[in-house]
Amino acid sequence: MDAGSIPTLASRFKMIQQITLTNFRNHTSSRITIGDAKNIIITGLNGAGKTAILEALSLLSGERGLRGADIQTMARFDGDGSFSVFAATHEDNDICVFFTPNDSNRRAKINNENVALSELGKMIRIVWLTPHEDRIFVDSVSNRRAFFDHLVASFEPSHIGRMSRLNKLLIERAGAIKNNADKNWLDAIDKQIAATAVSVAACRIQYSGEINYFFENGAVSVKGMVEKLILENTATTAENQYFEYLQNNRNLIGDKMVIDGAHKSDFGVFNKKLNLPTYITSTGQQKSILIDLILAHAKLIRVKTGQIPIILLDEAASHLDEKVREKIFADLNALDAQVWATGLDVGIFEKVPNALFVTCQNGEISNIVKAEN
Repeated sequence: MDAGSIPTLASRFKMIQQITLTNFRNHTSSRITIGDAKNIIITGLNGAGKTAILEALSLLSGERGLRGADIQTMARFDGDGSFSVFAATHEDNDICVFFTPNDSNRRAKINNENVALSELGKMIRIVWLTPHEDRIFVDSVSNRRAFFDHLVASFEPSHIGRMSRLNKLLIERAGAIKNNADKNWLDAIDKQIAATAVSVAACRIQYSGEINYFFENGAVSVKGMVEKLILENTATTAENQYFEYLQNNRNLIGDKMVIDGAHKSDFGVFNKKLNLPTYITSTGQQKSILIDLILAHAKLIRVKTGQIPIILLDEAASHLDEKVREKIFADLNALDAQVWATGLDVGIFEKVPNALFVTCQNGEISNIVKAEN
């Protein structure tokens, strides 16, 4: 497949019609055919393989997956070390992510043609929530920043690469200061840091503004030194001012470099219904606003890319009472998206509209039933 054909193909991708897992986690060979259902509910006991299905789907985004696990750990323990995840869409296009033990990374195919993993993000838009994110508003700043930077990268694929470059430059800078590098060398590093940090911060600011247009019950904000410089000046002026700051702070404390910047920024969410910062609300209220945020993100995907987003919700109903669950799934069903959700008890999902119920047991699909409602 040549690169020129990819944008045309991307515009044709719709919801997933079928997913097949081969030697992935505890699944030997599992297949789910969706039909016309918008909401796929996967239930089963702990260790049944529910989350593995969502993780397999998340790999189709081209990223490391919702667990962020090492690729070697994803292959079934008693297999040959390889695995594959194959998906077919409603438009008869196929996506495949696979791994073999003689390789160092995953590989991807679209319609049986080899493509770079980075191309998958152009084909299919996937966003997920796991129990790990349930505490995102009270968790460490670094975890919260990583979560929101992942959302930002949905629309600016180079954002994660810039974050990685920024971290490498900061490490290089610390080493240069420790080794008493000359001023010209440090100036060159600091100029690169300033330019990269401003690009990172500008993407965060843009995303916060765009997501808030669709975020009815909340408001996202980003707070940081570089973000503040951009909001108060032009990007060029902000870059120059941050460069000057770096020039004036070239010291180490206990062999560690202590400077402010885009690597220290934090995100916050304000709950407009409660008129409170989300981090001081209850666990259930935090989970509810988090799902509202993902809903807004999905709407933004639909508007900006024209693609139908796929939402993965692991342990979707945890911390939510019946009334809130019903409202959230009604909102999800009204959205132009495909939703995959897991849970222990099928009973809590009985009022989910337009649903396909999948029962998972010991790494196998034991039952698939289309709801009548």
